[in-house]
Amino acid sequence: MSELIIPKEREFGWELKPDSSVYYGRVTNKSGQECVVLEHSLIRGITTEMLTWWFDYFPNLEVTLDDIPGYEGKKVSVYYLWHPSDHIAVWLSGELGPNNCSKVGAKLHIQEVMQAKKYGLKYKVDNAMEIFYHENDGWAMGIADAALGKMMTLRICYKDVYDGKDIIGVHYHYEVVIGTNKTGETAENMNKKIMESFSPSFWDAWLTHNAIEVGVFENFLPAIYEQRNDLTNLHYAKHMNSVTESPKKLRGFNQSLFDSRLKGYKESEDAFIFQGITEKSFL
Repeated sequence: MSELIIPKEREFGWELKPDSSVYYGRVTNKSGQECVVLEHSLIRGITTEMLTWWFDYFPNLEVTLDDIPGYEGKKVSVYYLWHPSDHIAVWLSGELGPNNCSKVGAKLHIQEVMQAKKYGLKYKVDNAMEIFYHENDGWAMGIADAALGKMMTLRICYKDVYDGKDIIGVHYHYEVVIGTNKTGETAENMNKKIMESFSPSFWDAWLTHNAIEVGVFENFLPAIYEQRNDLTNLHYAKHMNSVTESPKKLRGFNQSLFDSRLKGYKESEDAFIFQGITEKSFL
């Protein structure tokens, strides 16, 4: 496998969400599975309709960056919008949906790093993950072993938040489970191998990566979604960022939900069952 090459940072001029905008916890359950819970702050100014559309199409879309330094007039993957420095490449394979969009059963290939400016390629991800769930209330994907079943799953739940009759943003909740709950030498060896890639320092870097990744939906998604009727001619320019309020004071959206989910994982025998990746959102 060839070495990944990190592309030049995109200087969008966005104020990025800090780690403090997320409630974050990591526990090991009774079976030795590692479980991570992130409760994001309100994703302001977007809707679940936008998110569902994004997960449908983002692996295939390109966008012209009109005035981003070093990228002026260049057409690049929209994946570059989803993080200003860490994203490298993404694509789909397998049986796809209409217009080659995402579909349950397809595989999403992801190439990215955690905190490129600080760590370079130290914490890289280069995986093909099967899509397990894709509906208007969330997304789930992961990696399974032919003999042991699921070895890693990522679940996102989202829900529109209203002020009266108006949608003001999205409640966005993220969970990850690593390792099988099965016993025996093969299971133990597989768990040891996969856990080696997810050290405490990796998760620290991933927290920052994810706080930024989810937060920047506010900065670019409304503008890209507005152009959805002409997917071959997407553009992004700095003036399209409609966010004016600083994210510095934002905190996770629902503390009690975060505490409840983390406690549930800690007490679980099989974290994959508790996670429920093929079930409707619990929000």
